[in-house]
Order: sequence, then C-alpha cells, then structure tokens
Amino acid sequence: MQPSDIALCAAVLVVSFFYSSVGHAGATGYIAVMALASIASPIIRPAALVLNIVVAMIGSVQFWRAGHFRWSLFWPFALASIPAAYYGGTLSVPTSVLDVLIGVVLLASAARLLIQLKPATETHAPQKPVAMVTGGMLGFLAGLTGTGGGIFLTPLMILMRWSSTKQAAAVSVVYILVNSASGLLGAMRKGITLPPFLWPMIGAVIVGGSCGSYLGSRRFSVPVIHVLLASVLILAGVKLILTKPPATVPAKTAGVSIPESWCSASPSERSAAKTRSWFAF
Repeated sequence: MQPSDIALCAAVLVVSFFYSSVGHAGATGYIAVMALASIASPIIRPAALVLNIVVAMIGSVQFWRAGHFRWSLFWPFALASIPAAYYGGTLSVPTSVLDVLIGVVLLASAARLLIQLKPATETHAPQKPVAMVTGGMLGFLAGLTGTGGGIFLTPLMILMRWSSTKQAAAVSVVYILVNSASGLLGAMRKGITLPPFLWPMIGAVIVGGSCGSYLGSRRFSVPVIHVLLASVLILAGVKLILTKPPATVPAKTAGVSIPESWCSASPSERSAAKTRSWFAF
C-alpha cells in the first residue's frame, strides 16, 4: 500500500468516527477527503456510497440497541426516498455539473454543522404526506450526489421539532442506510468501477464507525467536532466548485473498461491508474 493510500485510510477513519458519533455515516466527509486527494468526481460518488453503507449499518445497530430508533417516525421518510435515491443514482451528470453540485452539497453541509440547533422540549411527528415529500426530495439528492441525505434530515427534524436529538440521529442513520443502498443500486445500472484502495478504506471506516457510533449513541455530543468537520467540507466544496475539470479521456486498465461517463480523472489520477489495477462492481 502506498503512503497516499495509508493517509487516505487514516482520513476516512477519523471522518467516520466523528460523523458516526452524531448519527451520520460520513458521505460528505468521504467526498471531501477524496476531493482534496484529487480523485475523480465520478469515482468519488460510488466509493462514498459504499463507505456510507458500511458505517450506516454499524450506526443503525448501535442507535437501535441504545433505544433511540422509532419505526413510526422513520418509515414515512423512507417510503418515498428509496425509489427517489435509486432514480438519482441512475442519472449520469456531466463532471463539470457534478463538481458544482457536490460542492454546493458540501458547503450546505458545512453550514448545517456550524448552526447549533437547540433541542426541542416538546416534539410532534410530521404528517405522513409531509414526511414522504421531504424524504423523497432528500432521497433524490442523496442518490444524485452520492450521499445519504441524513446531513439534511437531522437538522430539519430538530428545527421542525419532529423529534428529539437522539431520535433524529437514529432515524437519520437508518435513512442514510436505505438511501445509500438504493443510490448504489441505481448507479450500478450504468456500470461503475471502484478502485482497489476502497477495501482498506472499508476496514478503516468499520473501526471508526464502530467507535464513533457507540460513543455517540451512549456518551457524548460534540459541537467542537462540527466546527472541524465544517472546515474540511468548506475547503473541499470550494475546491470542487472553483477547479476546472480536466478533459475527459477514455481509460482502460488491467483489462477493465471504465465507462466513459466515469472517466474524468485528474492528470495525477490518470497517472496513478497506470500502476493500479481496477475492478468492476
């Protein structure tokens, strides 16, 4: 494993720990880390979804075991979000548009992290149609950008006094799980290629996600961590929006054809691809 791969694994471990501690799976953080590492945007999306699924599964179990998950609160959001995330995942977006879209999502996520919402003393569940429309809109955005949508659902639930903070985190992490899985299935219809360094990254997020979700569901809240995460998101978001994508070139390595819509790697990424084998997923 190259030093750059080790650094990438260490970064996603830290991200998964921090995000999982507040009931998120870390997609925007993984996107930020990979964007700062100059990994091509079309490759970032499916990789972030895979990591999201792993951490969301761990977080779902931890928050459920801690007694915070409410099925009656969850299912209206998920009912419309699952097909919407799948459809969003099937769409092929030009790299220049995708960079800006993901950059905006990162900046919006940073703003959400910097805004400290006061927990509600009294809560009321949203009406079912409202929850389904909200879930569908966020699900489509999740599938399109390679995120789980929880970074928006959690503050919305707290702001609208739909649930307590812990319940919002528990509902959001399961919502992230179903959206990420649906979005990845949608993306697979187009044919996706994932880099081999994703496997050690999966191992890293298992460690970080397990520790973070356990502590977050039982021990602490971390407002200072929000500021640190927001700083990384802002840096990566600005980088994606302001950096002009390189010319698209077809790529074939190790006998595996990478779909042309997914091949907008930077010069450094294309150089690295010559020495790495890729596999289809």
